Amino acid sequence: MQKQSSSIFTIAVLVAALGYFVDIYDLLLFNIVRVDSLTEMGLSAAQVKTQGEFIISIQMTGLLIGGIVWGMMGDKKGRLSVLFGSIILYSLANIANGFVQTPNQYALTRFIAGIGLAGELGAGITLVTELVSKEKRGLSTSLVAGIGLLGAVAAFFVSKNFNWRICYFIGGGLGFCLLILRISVFESSMFTQTKQSGVSRGNFLMFFNNKRRFRKYICAILIGLPTWYVIGVLIAFSNNFAKEFGIAETVLSKTATMFAYVFISIADILVGFVSQWLKSRKKALYIFYILTIISIIFFFNQQNGTAAGMYVICAALGFATGFWAIFVTMAAEQFGTNLRATAATTAPNMVRGSLPLVFILFKWLQTIFADMPHPYITAGWVTGIVVMVIAIIAAYYTEETFGKDLDYVEQ
Repeated sequence: MQKQSSSIFTIAVLVAALGYFVDIYDLLLFNIVRVDSLTEMGLSAAQVKTQGEFIISIQMTGLLIGGIVWGMMGDKKGRLSVLFGSIILYSLANIANGFVQTPNQYALTRFIAGIGLAGELGAGITLVTELVSKEKRGLSTSLVAGIGLLGAVAAFFVSKNFNWRICYFIGGGLGFCLLILRISVFESSMFTQTKQSGVSRGNFLMFFNNKRRFRKYICAILIGLPTWYVIGVLIAFSNNFAKEFGIAETVLSKTATMFAYVFISIADILVGFVSQWLKSRKKALYIFYILTIISIIFFFNQQNGTAAGMYVICAALGFATGFWAIFVTMAAEQFGTNLRATAATTAPNMVRGSLPLVFILFKWLQTIFADMPHPYITAGWVTGIVVMVIAIIAAYYTEETFGKDLDYVEQ
């Protein structure tokens, strides 16, 4: 059996981190160029808002579908096959995205890109958790997430210097460059051994045919909900919230996204060390939940504030929700080798794919509070309360996985 590495710096960690970097670059690029690209297509400010929400929802739906497909493939065909296949698909979709002429074409290419993007993180995290020793794997996965999340920062600076179409072409080119690096990565020996044993692998229905396993899976998804409520609602539409708060200066959502992701990246590396120090995944998660709640409270108390204040709070929100690495690591650690890639790939994409549902709740609450002075703001913080309560309850029922031996299969 292949010996697990005691170092957090391996070629597998590097390749997974760079793969996630390109993944996040592409995933957040639409948020960053949303206003500019849709405005260039001739849409009004109101249409930019509604079409922006629609395209984000379509992209996230693609991630949801892709998460299931790539997750099952990761356990059936291998972790590396997903890393190769997913990046080819989303790189091609990125290039096609540079040629779109209508919002519907835009939505279609983002849907295809979403399917491709869904495989990257889960397969990479699964491979790293199986190749790095159990004592160090939390640090390695945090490193993957921390480096990867800087892709959003790169997308921001690229968008400052290039037309939005060129930004998509660059994303596609970066993806194909990664394929060369991937040749040097070896398959996980845990997967190879499981494949030779003949045990059922990548059976998505196994999450639902056992009560205990089903509860673990649902909780593994729900603990990550606050991340995309913050990113997909508060930060992505920080420009709209700024107007509702009475902020006179212009707030750019792409700048808010950049600040948020700088601090998400820092926190995602830090959370691995916090978890290591506490010898607990759950305690680290609770700490960041508390920080998230505090940051949300500050966000909704910006009446007559400033653009600078909004960016500072978005940075704080980013830092507070920088538990993505621990969340995905916990999903991978919850299940046996024959379901690990399926869990680690579907869980984060179920969270991303939940964003359309969060939007539905957010919009429905706006109608409920329509007679109040600021229905948009009220709906926003009530949505946040619902999301945080669900996540905290799920975390309570989630098992501790720090130092867990992963060399086993689900029966």
